[in-house]
Amino acid sequence: MLWVSLLGLCAALAACAGAWQPARPAVAILLIGPVLACTRLGARATLATAAWALALAVAVGIVRHADVGPQLVVEYLVLLVGGLAAVRIARGAAARSSRLRQLGEVAQATQAALLRPVDARFGDINVHTRHHCAVASATVGGDVYAVADTPYGLRVFIGDVRGHGLDAMCVNAAAADGFRDLAYVTPDLTELAVRLDARIAPVLGPEDFVTAVFAEFAPGEVRLVNCGHPPPLRMGVHPKFLSPVACSLPLGLGCEPTQSRYWLQSGDRLLLYTDGLVEARDAAGGEFPLFERAREALAHALPWEALDRLYGEVAAHTGGPLRDDVALVLCESGAHAGPPVFEGWGSGPRAGGAACQRPRGSAPDPAAQSPQGL
Repeated sequence: MLWVSLLGLCAALAACAGAWQPARPAVAILLIGPVLACTRLGARATLATAAWALALAVAVGIVRHADVGPQLVVEYLVLLVGGLAAVRIARGAAARSSRLRQLGEVAQATQAALLRPVDARFGDINVHTRHHCAVASATVGGDVYAVADTPYGLRVFIGDVRGHGLDAMCVNAAAADGFRDLAYVTPDLTELAVRLDARIAPVLGPEDFVTAVFAEFAPGEVRLVNCGHPPPLRMGVHPKFLSPVACSLPLGLGCEPTQSRYWLQSGDRLLLYTDGLVEARDAAGGEFPLFERAREALAHALPWEALDRLYGEVAAHTGGPLRDDVALVLCESGAHAGPPVFEGWGSGPRAGGAACQRPRGSAPDPAAQSPQGL
């Protein structure tokens, strides 16, 4: 026990102080005990250590028959005042720790409210979400997602805010609330991305940005707008990473989004995720083979079990807790009433942007070779 060790240390220091100078024991050296206690223990343990040190100092003076001169009085005063200061420091540290713990609990509760789990059916689409925070403490992550069943169809948003902590949580809240507000009144998906970019601009710092994917579901297809985010993974007859026709910078860096349209058959599953999934590395530095592992995990019968299995796969790959948060959104298509559309057909008024993240290992999509293949 640390406190018992400190008491023993004080006793050892008292013995040294008594042997140092028989005429004037160097009792101020006993202040080491309370100082060490205030850095590791609470206020009560520090007070007890300081009292023990002072009692040992008095005992040393009595045993050594020390002359009570000005120098010895100063040393006793230093020990007394230093002990009280150590108690005050320990009390202040405990108060700060309590405040930080309360702030952490508030932050985590707020994040839980922002990232409410979704396990629901919207028309022909089943949506299931999972969020795994890398640090179970006052630190909150930068992942965000939201779902909106709008007049223009089901719309799903997933994003990753640069950084962690309360600042990232503020951006998360602005992005989620902004998406929910704008998704119902903005017919064009690219315009939705542009308007959300402007909406969150006031809460972004000079170096902040948000990578994001916007998905809109229609009969037989899914429309995507990708702003610097890892591309969604479609699992079905033709598994494929749905990379955008043209790349865009993230929100906050001058995004110029384009819309891409992809075939979505009945029974297909679309996985949207944050970069904590693809950047997870094993002990040797190897990347998580998302395409191969997802084909196994997402083939599971129940979507929520598939998400849990996929996270289990990445946790097994890293061999321990992940260093970054992971948000997962799995959308499963039901029966559709419309014809499929040409794979990769791009639309939207804007093009350009920075290079996108294109995972390796994606299989080619034979259905995208020609319109006749659909």
